[in-house]
Amino acid sequence: MKTMTIRNVSLDLAAALEAEALQRGLSLNRTVLALLREALGLSEKTERGNGLRRLAGSWTEDEFREFERAVRSFRETDEDLWR
Repeated sequence: MKTMTIRNVSLDLAAALEAEALQRGLSLNRTVLALLREALGLSEKTERGNGLRRLAGSWTEDEFREFERAVRSFRETDEDLWR
């Protein structure tokens, strides 16, 4: 693999690349590589994120506890259903 440096990136281009990376759920580097491959017709498939990466780790402790309370019943097994 080769390492390259891109100089003189305008602020609007940098912002657009960062927004695209966020939308795809990829790092800025992987997003730029994917865009270059797509533009040059070298991509076999477009890497896509699920759009949830930006939410990871964003809950407060209270929100997490509330979620845990809400889904607690999902962990229970109704033994009569399995007879």
